[in-house]
Amino acid sequence: MRQKSTKLDQLVAIDLFAGGGGLTVGLKRAGFNVVSAVELEPHAFATYKANHSDVTAYRQDIRTVNGPVLAHASPTGSVDLIAGCPPCQGFSSLTSKYRREDPRNSLVREMGRIVKEVNPMAVMMENVPGLALKGKPLLDQLVALLKRQGFTVTYGTLQVADFGVPQNRRRLVLLAGNGFKIDLPKPTHSSNGKNGLPKWIAIDTVLKGLKRPITLDKAKTQGGPSTFQWHVVRRLSEDNIRRIKKAKPGNAWWSGIPKKLRPTCHKSKDAGFSNVYGRMKWGTVSPTITAGCTTFSKGRFGHPTQNRTISVYEAALFQTFPPGYVFDTSFMDHACDIIGNALPCDFAEIVGQQCADAIREFKSQNTAASRKTNKRRR
Repeated sequence: MRQKSTKLDQLVAIDLFAGGGGLTVGLKRAGFNVVSAVELEPHAFATYKANHSDVTAYRQDIRTVNGPVLAHASPTGSVDLIAGCPPCQGFSSLTSKYRREDPRNSLVREMGRIVKEVNPMAVMMENVPGLALKGKPLLDQLVALLKRQGFTVTYGTLQVADFGVPQNRRRLVLLAGNGFKIDLPKPTHSSNGKNGLPKWIAIDTVLKGLKRPITLDKAKTQGGPSTFQWHVVRRLSEDNIRRIKKAKPGNAWWSGIPKKLRPTCHKSKDAGFSNVYGRMKWGTVSPTITAGCTTFSKGRFGHPTQNRTISVYEAALFQTFPPGYVFDTSFMDHACDIIGNALPCDFAEIVGQQCADAIREFKSQNTAASRKTNKRRR
């Protein structure tokens, strides 16, 4: 990955819906000076501050945030990039079956409002692919607003595994340049190793070599989960231990777990979410890491060979958080929420780098054009 830029050539960025700071990690690596951030949830905010004390962070509802206040922290008086990952649960395929409006959906509009107030050089937004489907009216509104402000907008769905993240995670990425185009980044990896690209990075790189985690109940008696860098798992029930022993790595739950061991809701038919009560498989990427990443019934989060789920720490590594990253909470559910809701740091860096390169190129061209104009005037 690219080395950190010096302060002299850093670009200025603002992180909206900052969560625990995964996006900020990537932006910093890409050379941005992240000067301000907004996050409302207290555990995520504490985690953000624990890792990014240099950023002016506001624990505040985005709907009450004033754009110029965020921009005031810029040492240059301007903002190069506004980036954000608005809460996406309302557009997720995991929740679409409930067919109800999620009040968080409208937060996409708030991102557009702040862009209008700050007028940055570029915008980067990440969301679930469902924003272009179920949420298309809101996406269209944002695109229209950006175009009225003079932005050239590009968006599309990217697979993070195509960019070196050991995880199957598809995300909608929108990039917009104020008077210039920012192309989506090109893949660095492929599922089958074709086109001269290396294959997707498998779970082996994360899980192999790690010692066994401690259970949450034991961790609480030995200094708390943070003492173990959150390499902590939930203690499985006897029923789930029997189920995980039968689960076949990489397969749907019904291919291995006999009906007599299945929960009542799954005994009548082999259907439903195929990933629940499942194990990961060596040599493949992990499934999408969600807030349920340490719960056996909520996804294919079982370890490939050990009779346990992945730990919180392992889930963070699948999201490419740095190994020493601090999750400033004593609650496992909140730690999992922070990790599952994050944009993978390595992916954020690549997309951030795409923005940084385009911004610098545009600035360079404008500077060159300005010099030519000045020469003619002389």
